[in-house]
Parts: sequence; structure tokens; C-alpha cells
Amino acid sequence: MSVEWREYAEQMALLARHLLAQDSVQATLDEIAASAVKLVDGCDAAGILAVRKGRAVTLAACGDMVHDSDRIQGELAEGPCFDLARRKDGQRVCRIADLSQPQPAWERFAAGARELGIGSMTGVLLYTDNQDFGALNLYARKPGAFGKDIETAGWLLASHAAVALADARTIDQLEHGMETRHAIGEAMGILMERHRLSEDDAFKVLQRISQHHNIKLRDVAQRVRTERTNPT
Repeated sequence: MSVEWREYAEQMALLARHLLAQDSVQATLDEIAASAVKLVDGCDAAGILAVRKGRAVTLAACGDMVHDSDRIQGELAEGPCFDLARRKDGQRVCRIADLSQPQPAWERFAAGARELGIGSMTGVLLYTDNQDFGALNLYARKPGAFGKDIETAGWLLASHAAVALADARTIDQLEHGMETRHAIGEAMGILMERHRLSEDDAFKVLQRISQHHNIKLRDVAQRVRTERTNPT
């Protein structure tokens, strides 16, 4: 094993231990996306995409272009991830070396990707279930950023993501968790602005209301948001 690959193997071993220390499936997926950007040479952004009943859901993202790329693939129902999900030959990795070149299989997605500033990308299929699937996507602004070895690196990262997703009962569960965090974060922001509280104090206020009235934290957050938009 070369020194370079020995170092990479050590990094992946450290990553595996770090991922095991995460306290939720969502935290694990977020860390995988962030680690892809840190560990893979030339990778400017990374994300984990799920398509459920034809609707694209970004489960994790590190980089601005991820959400837009996922949205384009979902709206068009075309792109490298859809190709992987539809293939029957067992191929699980798709490497697009240069998106500035014609991509006959999905011209519309390629045009959208170029507008986002994506020069090259790699998609790794995580799972398929009828018409639903999940994929890890790595993006680079520069064409030709990913060499052949990206397939091994992407596969190793994707393996961790697949295990994390296997721990979640459904994609709906993950999406519900994301919505909950968003609601709580927005409610905290409202309390911080309205009462000049710190972030910690705003969260403690929500917790106290939840515990005192025996109401789920998410429902408390929703009430705070509703009162702001529909004051009584």
C-alpha cells in the first residue's frame, strides 16, 4: 500500500470512529457530507439525496450547490443518480469527468449543473426500493477534478451513509426530523429577537414550556411561530 493510500485508510478509520460517536442518524449524514469535502481532493461540495415517490429530498448537504442540484434532478427526473437507480447491471458509481462536455443521456440536467458552476461530479448509489432511491453526490467546480480513484473513495464514504440510513426506519422519519429542527430554530430566533435572549436561554424557554405543559418541543415551537405570523 502506498503512503498516500495508507494515510487515506487511516483517515477513513478515524472517520468511522467519529461517525459512531454521532448522536443521531441526521448528525451522521451531515458529518459524512462534510467529511467528503474535507477528505476527497478537489471536492467542493457533497450531499446525500433521497428520491421518494418521485420527490427529491436533500438529507444532508455541505456546499451551496447541493440543494439546487438535487432540486434539478428531482424536477427533471433525470441525471446521474436517476441513471444509477434505473440500471440493471449492478453499477453503483457514476463519474462525470467534465460537465462542460455534451451529456446526451441527460442534457437538461447537465445544462442546469453548468449554470450552478458544477464542472464535474460523482454519484454513488446508496439503496434502491422500487422507484425510491438514495445517493451520495460529490461535486467539484473544476472539470476533471475527480480521477478514477474517486470511485473507491466515494464508495467508502457511501458505505457509511448506507449504514446510517439503514438505522432509520423511513426517509419520512429523517425528513420529519429536519422539519422539527427547522421549526425549533425559527422559534428560538423569534424569542431571541423579541426578548433579547441568548441562543441557550431561548432554547431553555422552549424546554420549560414543553415540560410544564407536557407538550412536544416541536409543537411548542410551532405555536411560537404561529403567534408571530398570526398575533392575537
